[in-house]
Amino acid sequence: MVMGHLNRYIFKQLLWWTLVIAISLTCIVWLTQSLRFVDMIVNRGLSATNFLTFTMLLLPTFLSLIGPIALFAAAIFTYNRMVNDSEVVVMRASGMAPTRIGRPALALAFLIMILGYFNSLYLLPTTYREFKDMQREFRSEFSTLLLQEGIFNPVAAGITVFVRERSKRGELYGIIIHDEREADTPVTMMAERGAIVSSDKGPRVLMVNGNRQEVQSDDGRLSLLYFDRYTFDLQNIEEEIIQYWREPRERYLHELFHFDKDPEKYFNYSKLRMEGYFRLAAPLLYLTFIAIALCMLLGGNYNRRGQTLRIAIAVAAVLLVQVSMLGAKGVGEKIPEMAAALFVIPITTTLIFFLALASAKPKQRRRHSLTEENRET
Repeated sequence: MVMGHLNRYIFKQLLWWTLVIAISLTCIVWLTQSLRFVDMIVNRGLSATNFLTFTMLLLPTFLSLIGPIALFAAAIFTYNRMVNDSEVVVMRASGMAPTRIGRPALALAFLIMILGYFNSLYLLPTTYREFKDMQREFRSEFSTLLLQEGIFNPVAAGITVFVRERSKRGELYGIIIHDEREADTPVTMMAERGAIVSSDKGPRVLMVNGNRQEVQSDDGRLSLLYFDRYTFDLQNIEEEIIQYWREPRERYLHELFHFDKDPEKYFNYSKLRMEGYFRLAAPLLYLTFIAIALCMLLGGNYNRRGQTLRIAIAVAAVLLVQVSMLGAKGVGEKIPEMAAALFVIPITTTLIFFLALASAKPKQRRRHSLTEENRET
């Protein structure tokens, strides 16, 4: 009964600090990443609701990296406090093995690892796919393409648009369109005013009172055409936006390993494959980081000067494992044989630190009785 209360006490402490650290780190990362969308609010008219939706859909992506680090930090903080308060010393003196003291942390690591697999295999691709779909849908709304006034806007490959001013009714003033999709014959169009209109063949830019300039590549001759009304077709741009290739993070696990095209001819085959292996291997870091934390704080002897050195070694080991995982993923996109390293790194590290924790035995100090010494003398 006492052991049950003790395990629940440690488990609650670990869970509390894991949540606090995870929420804190997520908020920091969320704030830094949300700055990318401030431009959409200021210049493109993105509403506050869409802004929150955009940024909230990225949270599962952040949690896949923040989760193991938050659990590791919570374990370091909780057990280091217990060591400093001599709680671990009392437990060890009562006959509890280090692995038994660390049992609540292992239970929490297994629980969060299961949630990590749910996040990695389902929640992350679902939310990131929704994020990219919303982003593409927003960009495909041609009424927002020319919202940035006084800036040269690259709206598509080879097409740049400049607008001096845009009215609230959608009218455009001071329009410049530069089309260099055909490098030999670039075209520049300028107009006093215009608007984006819809047609049966797709959206078009209607320009009024302007000119069309085209330079011939063979002799550099300039062809100049003045017009009262001229339309520039945006159908090709719309097709470029609609026809897109889903990124590896947008795909579910079966889509990363099975696709229609021949892997030998598919240029993104390695990226898809390594993303799938990384999704399967990344949640193992929960156990790896917990093994490192428990081994460094519960293994060995109690040091009254503090555990600073042990904590520093634990942090360095975690950073090394994290960098190795990301490095193996990057190298694996070029060298397919490196895929096995994504599993070897966390599993091997976990076993090494768990075995070190299980075999850790504190040195027995020799105790001398003053009464016995007096009797001998």
